[in-house]
Amino acid sequence: MSQRPLSIVVLAAGKGTRMRNGRPKVLHPLAGWTLLRHVLTTARKLEPERLVVVLAPGMEEVAREVRDSAPQARIAVQDPPLGTGHAVSAARGELAEHGSVLVLYGDTPLLSRDTLMRLLAARDEADAAVAVLAIRPPDPSGYGRLRFAGDALVELVEERHASFELKNSGLCNSGVMAFDAARLQSLLAALPLREEKNEYYLTDTVALAVARGWRCCAVEAPWVEGVGVNSQAQLAELERLWQERRRAELLDAGVVMPAPETVFLAADCEIEAGAVIEPYVVFRPGVRIHSGAVIHAFSHLEGAVVETNAAIGPFARLRPGTVVKAGARIGNFVETKAAVVGPGAKANHLAYLGDATIGAGANIGAGTITCNYDGFAKHRTEIGPGAFIGSNAALVAPVRIGGGAFVAAGSTVTEDVPEDALAIARARQQTRPGRAALLRQKLQKQSHQRSKS
Repeated sequence: MSQRPLSIVVLAAGKGTRMRNGRPKVLHPLAGWTLLRHVLTTARKLEPERLVVVLAPGMEEVAREVRDSAPQARIAVQDPPLGTGHAVSAARGELAEHGSVLVLYGDTPLLSRDTLMRLLAARDEADAAVAVLAIRPPDPSGYGRLRFAGDALVELVEERHASFELKNSGLCNSGVMAFDAARLQSLLAALPLREEKNEYYLTDTVALAVARGWRCCAVEAPWVEGVGVNSQAQLAELERLWQERRRAELLDAGVVMPAPETVFLAADCEIEAGAVIEPYVVFRPGVRIHSGAVIHAFSHLEGAVVETNAAIGPFARLRPGTVVKAGARIGNFVETKAAVVGPGAKANHLAYLGDATIGAGANIGAGTITCNYDGFAKHRTEIGPGAFIGSNAALVAPVRIGGGAFVAAGSTVTEDVPEDALAIARARQQTRPGRAALLRQKLQKQSHQRSKS
């Protein structure tokens, strides 16, 4: 029996009251994405013919995240919330009648495509009515257990109902399940109401299937893939696990990280082999680092592209829209936003480059600021190739500095500077010999008078 067509149901109706902050649980962040976006991204990698997300009434914010993360997904509403079995029943009208139905949870973001493919393949090969993803977490507290008869799965047992022997088996139910679509409908219809919680449990489908003579099976996955979130402490632990896994992947791919445990990555961050990431670098979403680039310590990057052999930091901040071209240099305490820094250009220290284009080989002196905001709109600064901007210059946008032009230190530039021109926009210095001593005397006298009053 073929697993195609594939339908995926993502259960995301839980409010997450144990998170203690009013935000829906599935919208809490992990590596720059919501928990739900992680799950939907993995689901989409399986190329399902139907993808359904089950929400509770009034979850408009979550619905928007669904539309942003998986535009093709359909939304089903569980009203009232009566457990996991009832939640899947709420999606029945959106599911294919044949093939496989995969049930995921919006708060279990570490699942991999390969693991889910193994689960689906195992169900397909065994012609099983139900296939369960099993894990062996270091601490199995709170997890249901799997009971077997020989090699056949016969029941999912809640921890409180599990025997001592079953509890000590270590094999736990992750919650992720795959079903034969043709038999799922009748299993859902037969679910008993658990009166102690007034809920229908999806886990009861295993015992129901076995009672009808249908085979069930289990596939074991790395335990981290089945970890879910119910509290802020668990979310922090999940972040740690995600970061460790991603760092290991990058190291294995050839990225140089002398202290990987200090580097924090975003879910969509792309770093090519041969790039060097020094300690205490933070990557937010939308970053791409090319081979040969060096990101020095204590830098913060978001929505930025750093090309081959460019160098960033230390203590640099690259904000969204930044593109640092090959061989360019952004040094310590330099901030960029919506700026294109041309090949070989450099801003070595203490500058703000916002809404700017910096030509190839240009030099940006310390203390330079592109004054891009007038209180109502942003304006661009264009700096041509080979231009030299002296220290402590203020470039008031919109303004263009021509190629090869020279802006003297301390200048406030409000007009375009032609190519190869010299711009000096500052008051003329006056030097008066001997006047320093007289000034000190005057200031000391004023200070003495103030102290007496």
